[in-house]
Amino acid sequence: MRPVAPGGGSAPSGGRPLIITEDPLLLDDLLRLCAAAGAEPHVHHAVPGPGGGGDGGAGGVGGSAAGPPGRVGAPPDGAGGPAGSSGWESAPLVLVGNDAARRVRGAPRRPGVLLVGRDLDDPLVWQRAVEIGAEEVLRLPDAESLLVDRLADVVEGAGKSALAVGVIGGSGGAGASTLACALAVRAARAGERTVLIDGDPLGGGMDVLLGGESAEGLRWPDLAGSRGRVGSGALEESLPELHALRVLSWDRGDRVVVPPAAMRSVMAAARRRGGVVVVDLPRRVDEAVAEALAQLDLVLMVVPGELRAVAAAGRVAAGVRMAARDVRVVVRGRPPGGLDAEAVAGLLGVPLAGEVPVEAGLPGRVADGEPPGAHGRGALARFCDGFWQRVLVPAADRGVTA
Repeated sequence: MRPVAPGGGSAPSGGRPLIITEDPLLLDDLLRLCAAAGAEPHVHHAVPGPGGGGDGGAGGVGGSAAGPPGRVGAPPDGAGGPAGSSGWESAPLVLVGNDAARRVRGAPRRPGVLLVGRDLDDPLVWQRAVEIGAEEVLRLPDAESLLVDRLADVVEGAGKSALAVGVIGGSGGAGASTLACALAVRAARAGERTVLIDGDPLGGGMDVLLGGESAEGLRWPDLAGSRGRVGSGALEESLPELHALRVLSWDRGDRVVVPPAAMRSVMAAARRRGGVVVVDLPRRVDEAVAEALAQLDLVLMVVPGELRAVAAAGRVAAGVRMAARDVRVVVRGRPPGGLDAEAVAGLLGVPLAGEVPVEAGLPGRVADGEPPGAHGRGALARFCDGFWQRVLVPAADRGVTA
C-alpha cells in the first residue's frame, strides 16, 4: 500500500501576520478581518528591515494592530530595508496590498504570500502576483471569508492536516463500526492526536462502543447548527475524551440528520489539528456523507468474504466512488467455502487494503467494556497497527500533498 501523506505545504509557523500596504481603506478592511479572526498583525509600508520596526500604535506602520483600525502613518526605521529581513521571512502569513506590490519585488520567495486589493480588475495584477511570488490574488469584499479562514489558521497554529480515513460497511453487519473504533484506538495508543467521528446516526453510537455514553462533552445534536468556520481547538476540547482519543458521537435523542454545512465545518475543524481523523460512515450516501467523503484521504470498505456481501458492496462502492478520492476494500472473515480476499477485491474492482480474521472473544470483551482494538495481541489490533505503519508517513515528512 502506497503511503498517504496528508495536508499541504505551510508557511512558517508562529508569530503574527504581516500586512504591507499604504492604502488606508484597504488597511482598514484588513485590520477588521484580522480582528474577526483574532489575529494581531504587524503593519508596514514595505518589506520590513531587520528587527521588523518598533511596536507602534494600532494602525501605525511597523506596529501591531491591537486597537481600532487606524490610518497609515510614516514608515518606521527599517521599513523598506533589506529584503531578507526576519519579519518578512518569519511571518506565518503576508498580506501584500495591490498598491505595495512594486515595493515587495526582490524579496525572498516564501510560502504564505497573498496579494490583496479592493479592485483587482487591472489585468496586470496577475503579473504583479507572479513577480512577488504570491500564492493567491484576493479581491475584497468577495474573498473576505476565505481571508478570515487563512488568518484564523495563523491564530490556531494550523499546519499540516490530519490524515482522514473513513470506514464504511459494504453490507449489513460487516463490522465497519468495529474497525473504525479499533483504528482510532490503535492510532491514539501510537501517540497520534486522534478524533473519531460517528457519521452514522442509525448506528449504536461510537461513544457506547468505547464505553463512554455518559461521558461529558458535545454530541452531534449540539453541533448540527454549525456554519462556516468551527474553531479546531475549541472543537477538540469540547468533545468527550475516551481511551486517549476524542470522539464525536450521537446522544440518545431522536435527531438523525446532520446538515451538510455542519458536516463540512466539523470535518474541516477536526482535520486542522493534525494527527488522525477516523470517520464511521453509513452505507447510504446522502449530502452530509458526501461532504465527509470529499474531505477523506482514504475510505476503507469492509466486506465479508461471501458472494451476497460482495454483491451488496458493489452498489455501495458505486455511490462512494462518486465523492471519495481513494477507496480500498478490507475483507473481514471468510466463511467455509467463501471468497478469499483477492477474489473479493477483484470482483469489486477495488484495491485490497488487507484482510481481518474474525477475532474470537471480541464481542464478550466489548460487552465487558473493552473497546475494539484495545487487546494488543488480537487480530484486529494487529491489522490496525500494520495499517497505520503503512499509511502514516513519518511526522517530519507530512505536509506533502498525496
